This record gives sequence, C-alpha cells and structure tokens, in this order.
Amino acid sequence: MDIAVLVSGGGTNLQALIDYEKSFESKNERCPYHICLVISNSKNAYALERAANAGIKTEIASVYSVLGKEKAETADRDTKRIAVSNKVLELCKANGVEAIILAGFLTVLGGDIISEYSGRIVNLHPALLPKFGGVGMWGHNVHEAVLAAKEKESGCTVHLVDAGCDTGKILVQKKVPVLEDDTPDSLYARIAPLEHEAMIEGTCLLAKQLSGN
Repeated sequence: MDIAVLVSGGGTNLQALIDYEKSFESKNERCPYHICLVISNSKNAYALERAANAGIKTEIASVYSVLGKEKAETADRDTKRIAVSNKVLELCKANGVEAIILAGFLTVLGGDIISEYSGRIVNLHPALLPKFGGVGMWGHNVHEAVLAAKEKESGCTVHLVDAGCDTGKILVQKKVPVLEDDTPDSLYARIAPLEHEAMIEGTCLLAKQLSGN
C-alpha cells in the first residue's frame, strides 16, 4: 500500500513509520505499506528533513504556498482548510497514493479529499476518543483537558477520518494511567512511545483491510 504521510512538526511518528518499513529490508520481507510521499503544511517542519534523509519525496501544502501571501492573510479558516485539502488531494493523486496517514498534521482536512479517500485516511489523536476530541483538541491542549477533568487514564487513538472532527471509526487505542502528580509534559512523555506503536499498528491494519487479507 503506497501511503502519503502528512506532517506539521518534528515528525517523530513519521520516523517510527520509516524505521518500521526499513526493518523489513534486513528480513528480505515486504512491509504492508510503502511511504511514497511526505506532505507538510509548514516548510520549516523538521519532518521534511527526516523524509529527505530516508530518500522520500516531499511536498509543501501550506496556506501561503497554495493561496499566496495576500489571500492567505485575509482568507477565513474554512477557505484555508479547503485550499490545503485540495492541494493535498492533487499531490496524492499525482503520486499514486492509496492511503493517507495524518501524523501530527495540524490542518483539518475537508472537501473532496474526504470522499475520494473515504476509508483510506487515518489520524493519530493524543487521547482516548471519543473523549477529548474535536476542534482545538490537539497537542498539549488535550493533555491539559485530561488533567483538568481528573481522568484516571489517557492514551492515544488511531482512527479513520470522516467529515467530522475526530469522529471516525476507531482502529487502535493505547492506554496509560494518569498519575496524581502528572503535568501535561509528563503525561505526554508516557503517551508518546505508544503513539508510535499505535501509528504503525493502525497503518498496517488499514493496509490489511484494503488488501482484503
């Protein structure tokens, strides 16, 4: 399964996917997926360097690159999202992408890409959905909300993307206990390694489902 990985920042989950795919080389086996493209909505994302180091093609789909500076600074949120989403769709179709993996991509996809890649887009969310999902629930915002709600456990979720926000079918969840002295940073530090595992498991599960095995 040829996949595009969408990123916005450091790309640790991308690196986990890269490393897992490369681990098959020494075993002379085929990984269930192949990363053929990495797309970032920020030209400064370190994830782009990780992709380049692994010999993976990269593309930029930022608001500025798609709309131009003047229009980007005046456009509303929905216009920006659709513009970026349409660019991602264009790039994915041009590169033969079969499935899309959102690995910390901070633009909510919308428009035609949702229907054209229906059942073929997965997202990683840093909480146990359906709790603590939706608009504004990303990164440390999620961990702060979990602690404020005095939850006893948290974790991460890999789910299919639909027209809603964090509302698609859940594929994989990993859990950790929430400790009394936890801070957003300490909670994130325990969840992060599980995010890498969940991202790989979710991607392989999608590949298996799409292949009919």
